[in-house]
Amino acid sequence: MAKKNAQLWETKPLEFWAKAKELRAGWQQSIESKDLVVGQGNILAIADWSAAFPAIKLIEDNPAGSMIASTSSPFARKCRLASEIRGWGREICGYQNTCWGSQFLGYQVDGSPFPKRNFVVPLPCLCDSHTKRGQQLRDYEDVPQWMMEQCLYLGPRDEDREEAMLDHRAYSMLRQINDIERIFGQKFGDEKFADLLTAYSLIDKYSRDVSVFMAETKPTPLSIKDYLSVYTIGSLTKIDPDDAVNFWKLVRDEVEWRAQNKIAAVGNERFRWIEAHPPSWHFLKYYRYMEQYGAVCLGSQYTHRVTAGCLERKPDGSLDRREMHYYPTDTPLVTREDSVRVCLTPDVRYPHHHKMDEYIRPDAILEFADIFQADGVLLAGWRCGVGCTFTRKEQAMRLRRAGYNVMFYEGSQPGDRTDLDEKRFLEQLDMWMETQGLEMLEE
Repeated sequence: MAKKNAQLWETKPLEFWAKAKELRAGWQQSIESKDLVVGQGNILAIADWSAAFPAIKLIEDNPAGSMIASTSSPFARKCRLASEIRGWGREICGYQNTCWGSQFLGYQVDGSPFPKRNFVVPLPCLCDSHTKRGQQLRDYEDVPQWMMEQCLYLGPRDEDREEAMLDHRAYSMLRQINDIERIFGQKFGDEKFADLLTAYSLIDKYSRDVSVFMAETKPTPLSIKDYLSVYTIGSLTKIDPDDAVNFWKLVRDEVEWRAQNKIAAVGNERFRWIEAHPPSWHFLKYYRYMEQYGAVCLGSQYTHRVTAGCLERKPDGSLDRREMHYYPTDTPLVTREDSVRVCLTPDVRYPHHHKMDEYIRPDAILEFADIFQADGVLLAGWRCGVGCTFTRKEQAMRLRRAGYNVMFYEGSQPGDRTDLDEKRFLEQLDMWMETQGLEMLEE
């Protein structure tokens, strides 16, 4: 029996939504107008290095694959089939299979021609197939490929070792830029790139503010369902850096106003939950389904890390980015190497490597749940293609010992709907809510 819905807080449509759609559409058009397109990752992940190459546009598989999955399940299935019949099995990342399949078919979800990749630079990550992402594109079109190297080590911090690793990575990045200049006749804009770093420091600040408002405010002013639609703008979805700065300031200001005036993402919020890593992109319905219980999702370390980095509570009680060992920020960006080193330094090693944080630091997800004032945690047990499930069961045990109600569900991978039983998933959510004494609210 549904319980009467007593709305507790005012709600209001997001005003930045129209601008987000405009920027996303502009990004798609820019791909089609560029002379050269690079797929599968960043050379310099912290900023849109491709903007320093005027004729180059960068495409990431993650937002492209998730967009296909959420826009058209029939087309996503076609893409995966086109990839699988060429020998790429279901253990491959769903993002990859979808994008590769679109390439094999020769067109995108909107019917436009698939943008030819002119070279590829795979971005290494914990996901076990990231470094393979460029292989199919490289072999299909016979285009150049460079590899972005990732240096990590465990144990006590060794500054001499870190310096050697940074020297190696800086050399690798500089060589890649020089090669692209030589092969494609493109001059890298060093001054432009230095300006980009300044712009992206502002994007980082504004997006981190948004994460803090979401975490600290009850009711939360922004749910992860809405945040997921914009969180790659200016990061994985590359746009003009000035437009990105202005957009994130717009988002920050609106979310701050909503937080101050108790404008809620979910008007009957009574249960806050987090998850780990991306959702199943074809089935975002479950966020709205949970809102019928007055339950709102605050996101995951993955989603907030893409923009805001890992948050931590400081000694004075405030929230801010987790301390990392950066290249000195007051160092003048005089040479190309200066700019490159600013981009590379956060990737040195655990615990200063923010991408490794949640995998190796056992209590990271506990800290995240505490920061976002979560009542429960939803964990995905993906069956293939991702390192995202590394330590997941241990995380669940730690969360349960700390008093959090945890639910697991299974599926193929965020970009692949093949093995997700949607009906069973919703039934699990019903049981999860029932175990916590919550009934579905009436509309």
